[in-house]
Amino acid sequence: MTATPDSCFWGYLDADEQPVLSVDPGETITIEAVTHHSGDAPDLLMDDGVRAIWDGIAPETRTPGVHIMTGPIEVRGAKPGDTLRVELLSMTPRMPYGSNCAANWGLFHERFGKERITIYELHDPEPDAAGTMQFPPFATPMFGFDFAARELYDLPGVISEPTPELRQPFGRDVRVPVRPHLGVMGVAPEGGRRSSIEPGVFGGNVDNWRFGPGATVHYPVFQEGAGFYVGDPHFAQGDGEICGTAIEASLDVTLRLSLASDLPVEAPLLRTDTHWFTHGFSGGVEEGVDGLGTAMTMAAEQMLKLMVDKGGFTMDEAYSLASVAVDMGVTQVVDGIVGCHAAIAHSILAP
Repeated sequence: MTATPDSCFWGYLDADEQPVLSVDPGETITIEAVTHHSGDAPDLLMDDGVRAIWDGIAPETRTPGVHIMTGPIEVRGAKPGDTLRVELLSMTPRMPYGSNCAANWGLFHERFGKERITIYELHDPEPDAAGTMQFPPFATPMFGFDFAARELYDLPGVISEPTPELRQPFGRDVRVPVRPHLGVMGVAPEGGRRSSIEPGVFGGNVDNWRFGPGATVHYPVFQEGAGFYVGDPHFAQGDGEICGTAIEASLDVTLRLSLASDLPVEAPLLRTDTHWFTHGFSGGVEEGVDGLGTAMTMAAEQMLKLMVDKGGFTMDEAYSLASVAVDMGVTQVVDGIVGCHAAIAHSILAP
């Protein structure tokens, strides 16, 4: 599905958005996901299709969040109470460049007193036999510059016009492992229009770098047809995402949507080749980083439930095993509502 002004919306999640595509459960589709940071280096991060989105979606409608969302996609037959299964089959880069923004919402903005853009390049990408660009193992920082297009990076879609003399080459050669993934993915939430920035039980801006090729993510369905969407594509990110963003870069994503009647969930549930991951979120934006305790407690509670329901353990058994075999982690601390995750190996959970 091509990302165009007619198949994208900017800055919000809304159950009232009409589907731009309807699919049957089990159908495989390819979706273009476009980064909202394309304006950080428009000479490298924008092509004609990306520019059409900038030109075709009015700036005053890019609110209250910041992300460009492709969708929603109706999954025929999905109803509230169901579980949507999303199998991420493959991802390819749209262009070999991405942007990292040390932003005003980053963990140490007050300490640095500025915002800074760093542009990354995929290290020696190669096309496959069909000519499609593939991901190499690494990305390399090219140059950086202090953001000056506005007093603050507070306008979705702002463009920093290329100024070669301000682009400072990165100080040394370093190779960052590529971890392509979707920062935002999920289903239409309950309630009215919501910002794309804060994650929740519906998914949204979870920012877990493990939501990449080969992973399967499960979501609770809240609306008829599920209302699935994707956005916020990344080349790489570390747990925490502490400066404010990942390597923000546009991707093409091939995935399969189906219904998982055998796996009821209350929040996003991730399966990788080696582990299951549960997720937890803080109670509100006002908690800030102080909400990590709330998020960790929710992730741990979801893990105990998974161990009982899927692993067949008693709650006492699950509680003991969680303390000795489950790894807790900080997913992100910069999305207003902070996130944590808990991981358990298949070898522990499998009967």
